[in-house]
Amino acid sequence: MDACDLLYRHWLDGTVLDALPPALRPADRAAAYRIQAMIENYSSRPLFGWKIAATSKAGQAHIAVDGPMAGRLLAERAVADGGTCPLGGNRMRVAELEFGFRMGADLVPRAAPYGQDEVMAHAAALHPAIELPDSRYRDFTKVGEAQLIADDACAHRFVFGTAADTDWRAIDLAAHRVQGFKNGAPAGEGSGANVLGDPRIALTWLANELSALGVTLKAGQAVITGTCVTPIPIAAGDRIDGDFGSLGRIAVAIA
Repeated sequence: MDACDLLYRHWLDGTVLDALPPALRPADRAAAYRIQAMIENYSSRPLFGWKIAATSKAGQAHIAVDGPMAGRLLAERAVADGGTCPLGGNRMRVAELEFGFRMGADLVPRAAPYGQDEVMAHAAALHPAIELPDSRYRDFTKVGEAQLIADDACAHRFVFGTAADTDWRAIDLAAHRVQGFKNGAPAGEGSGANVLGDPRIALTWLANELSALGVTLKAGQAVITGTCVTPIPIAAGDRIDGDFGSLGRIAVAIA
């Protein structure tokens, strides 16, 4: 609990630390996730959902990890679509455009891995999303995988947009293009292929990561699957828009 309390206090205060003290440092992923899980004790509302960090090779190389990581999204940190997000002490200062899913049924822990078709059958809706990540470490590129997971996989604020009203299950999400704009000017373009090859692959990875941890991916929870566009630098006064084509649009202002 001490490690989570330390990280959470830095989160609230907008301050940073170099690393967790050696006595509080998780030895492996499992220990790191146990620290992360305690962050739910600081929220008065049900868990909003999950994020997946480091879903691209470039992202993994940037923070020196070998694969993706799961993090928890707290309801208190949600920003309304089209709303304003305070920049505060955010040191990462980027916006990430992401495919999001809303789960329609529980995926409970089990011994056998979940297949993609089974996971997708449990997803009720697809949403555009924006993540505004941050870290409680002074240099998050050097602390390593376990400490990053303990720090909620760099979760911070996020925007979960309106559910797509098109037949999104018939769309090739890997090939689907997404455009980012900053203050009305083009700021990047990418596709679902940048998210572990396909956002559906990413969602399946999360379901199995949680299952291995003994955690249920619950009906009603949201999942944001990782950035599909190179992270867009942000500063106070900026407005970020994401155009997901037939899947909808999403926006946030930075204060």
